[in-house]
Amino acid sequence: MLQLQDLSFRRGPNLLLESASVTIYPGQKVGLVGSNGCGKSSLFALLLGNLHADTGEVSIPSGWEIAHVAQHTPDTERSAIDFVLDGDRELREIERDLAAADAAGEGLRHGELLGRFESIGGYDAESRAARLLHGLGFASGDERRAVNSYSGGWRMRLALARTLMCRSDLLLLDEPTNHLDLDAVIWLEGWLKSYPGTLVLISHDRDFLDAVASHILHLEHQRLNHYPGNYSAFERQRAERLSQQQSAYARQQREIAHMHSFVERFRAKASKARQAQSRLKALERMELIAPAHVDSPFRFGFEPALNLPRPLMRLDQAAVGYGDRSILSGVRLSLEPGERIGLLGRNGAGKSTFIKVLAGELALQSGRCECAQDLKIGYFAQHQLDQLRPQDTPLDHLRRLDPEATEQTLRNYLGGFGFAGDRALEPVAPLSGGEKARLVLALIIRQRPNLLLLDEPTNHLDLEMRQALSEALQDFDGALVLVSHDRHLLRVTSDTLLLVDDGQVAPFDGDLDDYPAWLAGHDTASRQSDAETQTRDGNERKQQRRQAAEVRKALQPLRNRERELDRRMSALQSRRDELEQSLSAPELYEAENKDRLLQMLAEQRQVAADLEAAEEDWLEVGESIERLQSELG
Repeated sequence: MLQLQDLSFRRGPNLLLESASVTIYPGQKVGLVGSNGCGKSSLFALLLGNLHADTGEVSIPSGWEIAHVAQHTPDTERSAIDFVLDGDRELREIERDLAAADAAGEGLRHGELLGRFESIGGYDAESRAARLLHGLGFASGDERRAVNSYSGGWRMRLALARTLMCRSDLLLLDEPTNHLDLDAVIWLEGWLKSYPGTLVLISHDRDFLDAVASHILHLEHQRLNHYPGNYSAFERQRAERLSQQQSAYARQQREIAHMHSFVERFRAKASKARQAQSRLKALERMELIAPAHVDSPFRFGFEPALNLPRPLMRLDQAAVGYGDRSILSGVRLSLEPGERIGLLGRNGAGKSTFIKVLAGELALQSGRCECAQDLKIGYFAQHQLDQLRPQDTPLDHLRRLDPEATEQTLRNYLGGFGFAGDRALEPVAPLSGGEKARLVLALIIRQRPNLLLLDEPTNHLDLEMRQALSEALQDFDGALVLVSHDRHLLRVTSDTLLLVDDGQVAPFDGDLDDYPAWLAGHDTASRQSDAETQTRDGNERKQQRRQAAEVRKALQPLRNRERELDRRMSALQSRRDELEQSLSAPELYEAENKDRLLQMLAEQRQVAADLEAAEEDWLEVGESIERLQSELG
C-alpha cells in the first residue's frame, strides 16, 4: 500500500503540505482535488522521487511499477505505435534479450524468454497498443505515422497511450482529460474503471471523477483531507463541515426553506407540477453543490447585453469546409436570445469548424449567414490564450477594453476572476494555462456579448472556476453555443443538444447520458442509413423546423418575463430576510422606536404580498411557456 506519514514539504518559500498522513490501499482509485497552485502536481513529483519531503516519509512497495505521463514527448521519427509500445518496459526488455539470445545461438535461453514473452501478452501487445490509440481518437492508419508529424495536443495523447500501455501497479494521472474531446474522455473513463492497479488522479472534471474515483483526497490549506466515495459524495461531506463554519450557509438555508415551501404549495396541483419541478431541480443543485463552494475565490457574472435582437444569427443551407473539402453542408440554424446549445460529435466531425463559422473566422463555401446589426460575439478558443500580450498585466488588458472605467472598478472586477491585489499588476507571461483562460474569459464577459461561443473553455480551469462559470452562465441572457468535454458544464448550461455527424448538424435524439451508448453503437452502416432517412424525410423536417422557429419566437418574450420575475423574487426574498433580521433586534421594541417598528412591520406585510404576487405571475408565465412548448411535440 501507499502511505504518507506525517509528511511536510515546501516549494521555495511556500509550505504546500504540513503533517499529512494518508494510506491508499491496492486497487483504490483516488481523486486528488484542490485549487490551482495548492501543490497537487508537486505531490505527484514527490511520489515519483523528483522532489523530497522536508519531514515525514513516503512509503511505496518496492516491487510496484509506477506509470505517469511524461511532460514532454520527444521529437522522434519513430512510429506512433512503436512509441506507445515503449511504455511496456518489460516487453521491450524481453524483446532485446530475445534478439541477443538469438544472435548468440543460446537456444535454451531463447526458449525461456519466449515463455516469458507469451506470459506477459507479448503476441497481443501491438493489438493492445492499437486499441489504446483508437480509443484516444487516432484513426486507422495513424499508428504508422511518425511521432513528430503530430501537433502538441495529439502528442499528449500519444504520451497518455504510452503510459496506459505500461502494466503498472500505481498509475499517476495529472489532468489527463485536458487535451481530449468528449469521445476520448468517455473511452478513458471506461478504461480506468477496469484498471486493476492503484490510481491517483488529478482532475477538474467532476463527472469524470464521479465515474472513476472511489475516494477523494482534498488538498486545502496545507492539509490532506480524505473522503470516501466519489466527487459528489465529497461535496456533500464537505458541505456538512462547511455548514458549521460558514454564516453564508445559514442564509442559504432560509432561501432553501422558502423554496421548499414554494414547491410544497404547488406541486400537488397538476397544472402547476412542472413549474414546481423546475424549482425543485434548482433546489437540489443548491443543496448538493453550492454549500461546498461557498468559499470559492471566484465571484463574477454577466451584465445584461446592451441589445438582444431576434434572431441574433441565421444560417440557411450553409456549407462549411476548407478549400475544396466540405466538412458540413445543408446547415440551417436560427439563434435566438436565451438559447443554450451544446454540440456533440466525434473528434474531427466539425464541431470547432462550426464554431469558427458562427464566430466569423471561417467563410461559408455556400449558403447564407445573416447576422443581426447589433450582434456582439464573445468567442473563447484555446488559441486566444496565445494572443494575450505577454508583458502586459491583466489590468492593462482590461483597461484597453474599458478605458473609461476607474482603476478600482477594473481591479474589483479582476478580483472576481482570481486576480486580486498585486496579481492584477503582474505580467501575463508567467501565468499558468488556467490563469490565462480565466483572464480571457474575464475579457470576453466584460464586453457584454449577446452571442457566446465557447470551444472547450474548461481546459486547465480548476473545479471552483468551472463551478463559478456554470453558475454565471445560468444568468446569461444571450445565446450560448458550447463545445466541451466537461459533461457537468454541458448538463447544467445546455437546453438543446445538436449532433455534428456525417456532414450534418441535427438535434441529438436523447440526452447527455444517452451519448456514450450512441458512440458505442454508431458505425458506418448506421450513418449511411441515417443519411438516407434524412433525405427521404427532408421536406417533413423542414416544415417541423419552420414550426419550431415560430414557437421559439413566441417563447422569447415569455422567457424574458420569467427571468425578470426570477430577479424580482430574488430581490424580494433578500429584502424579506433583511427585515426579519432587523425585526429580531430587541431595541426595536422599545417605546421610542414604535413608529419605526410599525413602518417595518407594514413593509414586511407589503414585501410578503409582493412576493406572493410575483410567484403567481411566475407560475402563469411558466404555464404559458409549457403550452407553447407542447406545440413542438
